[in-house]
Amino acid sequence: MDVNMITVIIWIIVTLAVSSFAAVIGKKYGVEYPIAMMACLVVIANVLANKIVAFGPFTAPAGIIVFSMTFLITDILSEKWGASYARKAVWTGFYANILLVLSVFIAITWQPAPFAKEFSEMFAKVLGMTPRIVIASMITYLVSQHHDIWAFHFWKRKTKGKHLWLRNNASTIISQLIDSVLFITIAFYGIFPILPLILGQWVLKIIIALFDTPFMYGIIWMMDLVKPVRRMSGIRMDFQK
Repeated sequence: MDVNMITVIIWIIVTLAVSSFAAVIGKKYGVEYPIAMMACLVVIANVLANKIVAFGPFTAPAGIIVFSMTFLITDILSEKWGASYARKAVWTGFYANILLVLSVFIAITWQPAPFAKEFSEMFAKVLGMTPRIVIASMITYLVSQHHDIWAFHFWKRKTKGKHLWLRNNASTIISQLIDSVLFITIAFYGIFPILPLILGQWVLKIIIALFDTPFMYGIIWMMDLVKPVRRMSGIRMDFQK
């Protein structure tokens, strides 16, 4: 295993751990924490999406790892807070993405300082998102995330609340397939060979989805141990059992 692969695996573990911590903190202090993490992950993933990277024999956008974590967040929200909060997180991420696109566009078109023109050109090359990528990102994000929430609760009803691993993976893996097909087709059709990109991205997302299952169980276990804090008249008070 080469150094790059080890680095990516560490990145996956750290991102899973940070996302998990946001959910546990959310149990104690409020659902705003995992919802804010959702918006953060969406923005980071879209900043990284312009770079195509190699992962073993597969190729995928560099934002794949960070974006895959958004499905973990929506599954946690669905499990502990319900579908309505999961949908709020999805829309929060969508609005954050709109602000990202608008801000990057203005920053790129803003006249640079005379001594920083070369840096400005590099900035535009790195962060300049094509309209196709922006459209692909927004469409596929809303479709795949809302499907994930629907599928998670579908499997939860079918299994009568049992088999967390099943609803976690069944909802995420199919939603990731939808996301991969739509995003790669809209963003890169006619530019890159899309079938290798779709296959590579989906296989990597399946690996990450399976990898996050132990984290899902660990998060739920830790959240069940945490006593939530409520706010009353501006004062935080512990819930009493």
